Amino acid sequence: MTDVAFIMPLVFLFGGMKGAQTLLGDGDTGWHLRTGEWILAHGRVPDCDIFSFTRAGQPWFAWEWLWDVAFGWLHRAGGMAAVLVASSVVLALTFALLFRLARWRSGNALVALTVTLVAAGASAGHWLARPHLFTMLFTVVFYAVLERSAEGPRERRWLWLLPPLTVLWTNLHGGFLAGIVLVAGYAASEFAILLRDVSAAERQAAMERGRAYLWTAAGCVLASFVNPYSYRLHAHILAYLSDGFYRGNIMEFQSLNFQSGQARFLEVLLVLGAAAALAELRRGRLAWPLLFAAWAHLALSSARHVEIYALLAAPPVAKWLADGLRHAEEMRCARWLRAGVAELRDWTQEWHVFDRAPRCYLASAMAVAGLAAVLAGGRAAGGWRAEYDRKTYPVAAATWLEQAGIQRGVFTEDLWGGYLIYRDYPRVRVFMDGRSDFYGAEFAKQYIAAMRVEPGWERFLSRYGVDTVLLPEREPLAGTLRLASGWRLVFDDGVAVIFRAAGAPAPALARAAAGAAGQAKLATKDIKEKPL
Repeated sequence: MTDVAFIMPLVFLFGGMKGAQTLLGDGDTGWHLRTGEWILAHGRVPDCDIFSFTRAGQPWFAWEWLWDVAFGWLHRAGGMAAVLVASSVVLALTFALLFRLARWRSGNALVALTVTLVAAGASAGHWLARPHLFTMLFTVVFYAVLERSAEGPRERRWLWLLPPLTVLWTNLHGGFLAGIVLVAGYAASEFAILLRDVSAAERQAAMERGRAYLWTAAGCVLASFVNPYSYRLHAHILAYLSDGFYRGNIMEFQSLNFQSGQARFLEVLLVLGAAAALAELRRGRLAWPLLFAAWAHLALSSARHVEIYALLAAPPVAKWLADGLRHAEEMRCARWLRAGVAELRDWTQEWHVFDRAPRCYLASAMAVAGLAAVLAGGRAAGGWRAEYDRKTYPVAAATWLEQAGIQRGVFTEDLWGGYLIYRDYPRVRVFMDGRSDFYGAEFAKQYIAAMRVEPGWERFLSRYGVDTVLLPEREPLAGTLRLASGWRLVFDDGVAVIFRAAGAPAPALARAAAGAAGQAKLATKDIKEKPL
């Protein structure tokens, strides 16, 4: 079943979803890869902007530089196919490890597998080839270490792994704060026992466990300062996350759309997670109740936290369900229902015994090899093609800009900015891309106002010397420019439209076409003037 837990996310991704198009559903992947290649070429982490013409040279925190380097190297070696295969493996490994943790906690492999697949469905909205996939992986690793350490004093030695892992996590993705919060939650659950009427021995044991978790949390905090920016990274991330503008305008900071299919899986985990928390609370175990209260709130407040909640909920939910099956005879219900639940328990227990036998995970290895072969082959279509979707990104429009020799002065949406960086850096510089923390709230407000054609949008564009606008057809600004006398439509392929300011210099392709037409006209004139 570990093989199934490993392979099923790949089946979801490339069978039920759009595969490569889903993984490349965010233009940020592009600038991440070019950042990594820049670091490999220059031997250092950038400290100022290298991509835009609006903020060129301004201080920039490339705080996911280690992912950028690793995946930039993969891109150099194997192209986009290597990036997508590696991202898929990180996803599959995350849920394979989650299944192993849920199986250990519940003692029932089939229940653990079922809950793991529900958790995969709940987190699928954020399956993108970006650094946050490592936050999902490290969350499961931290969770497994913390659960193991709760088994006794000898197992607490595993806590020493967490500070070194925090160093890696910090330089891969800013979600390392979730790991520190997770460790602090376990510490709080132990100290909370002191509020109850317990024996002196129980109080002493809780104090020892709490101190161990607290020291581990402190070690993780100190370890997180091992990054190119030291404490300034923490100040930058906290300022970014606490800014109300970003919470109100960036989609992943807003609540999940509960009309989506992903929400159905989250609703299941919320209900079962609450039941598991209540059961743990009755037994006097406070770790999951505290985690549930914190992360369920965060998951309901922001789509960004849904996958973390799903990962944390799976093991206690699996344990609660397995405990319910084991106590089928105690159920207060019809005899036939008790008998059916007992049969289900016996059947799942047989699967559990079978699944604990040692084995080689050849099926998982073969699945990865097959995926790599298809993506690297370049002959597949749709979601099996390792490239940006031509129906979502301005592939043809970017070719037009390249042929026109236009390298800067192009206004486009942030999603497409990342794609243009991937496609044309260092030849071009962009107006804006997905680095919202870098551009700042004030700049982002003016950008949104321009996209909505609010008063002052023309001054905003002219301030940065914009003479070319590249937009999806659906944007309000595109509709306005079609009617504006100062702009002319020069490209439209049904995906993207390009407008040029009336006074903008003629693009290179227009000059070349005019020159060729002129040469042809002169040649025709010469032929006509020559005597036969």
